[in-house]
Amino acid sequence: MAWFLLVRLLQTIPVILAIASLNFLLLHMAPGDAADIIVGTSGHGSAEAAEELRRSYGLDKPLFQQFFVYIGHLLRFDLGVSIIQGRPVAELIAERIGATLILMLSSITIAVVVGVPLGIFASLRYRTVTDTVLTVLALVVYATPQFWLGLMLIVFFSITLGILPSGGMRSIGVELDGLRSVIDVAKHLILPALTLGLFYVAVYTRLMRASMLDVMTLDYITTARAKGASELRAAFVHAARNALLPVVTVIGVQVGHLLGGSILVETVFGWPGLGRLVLDALLQRDLNLLLGILFVSSIVVVATNLLVDVIYGFLDPRLVQE
Repeated sequence: MAWFLLVRLLQTIPVILAIASLNFLLLHMAPGDAADIIVGTSGHGSAEAAEELRRSYGLDKPLFQQFFVYIGHLLRFDLGVSIIQGRPVAELIAERIGATLILMLSSITIAVVVGVPLGIFASLRYRTVTDTVLTVLALVVYATPQFWLGLMLIVFFSITLGILPSGGMRSIGVELDGLRSVIDVAKHLILPALTLGLFYVAVYTRLMRASMLDVMTLDYITTARAKGASELRAAFVHAARNALLPVVTVIGVQVGHLLGGSILVETVFGWPGLGRLVLDALLQRDLNLLLGILFVSSIVVVATNLLVDVIYGFLDPRLVQE
């Protein structure tokens, strides 16, 4: 396992650098820059002032020169300074990434804890009314836009019932500490985590159901049944472990999608995470901040896929031996 992890870790370095290079080229292909935004919002700017800003920030240099300067800063773990906010990018990301990771981990936990058992249960009731109902409900949730689902949850739980806060991460104007602060954050987390997690509940339910239907026809499940194992024991003890492999794969792949989905959810609920920061950086053409967020996001995605490989090794040790 140690050698397996070392090889995977070494493979991530060129992957992260390649992603950073692609991000740089794609963002610089888009028209406009932060100098145009600064001059446009000042109310009395000119073309000369914009050129002076570009020179001061190095935006007037050839693209290949800017690229090598950017890669050199990355190799020194320097994400630069936000042109618009005038603060280190690493500092801005550090303030927001905790909230985004909390939201992501909560939504994934909801999706796995709810979706996997529902998928197993649906496979055990294959072609029955229960299976049909679960499949249809999963399809409906999967097809529901996240922003609409978030708004409906706010209307029902915050406005109609008044039992959950409609936005933010903490109560405003209230000094809380210790356990009370944790409970307050948890209450604010419920609606955005449900909005983001329910989509993946539908995905994992359908995926786990299909995987279980395949695994339950294998010879070792037939042998377990012949030895007297009940259907529930055959499903949860013998089949579920192998059936989880496709679900684990999808979790690793969808972390990037989860980061993208968090932008919309964080905007709807006013959650102070990276999603809101990305939106502001896009509107302001703050390339340094955008590149920093994309770089950190790529590290999160690659690290998650490394964790997925480790989980694979525990679920099926033959994959590590290969």
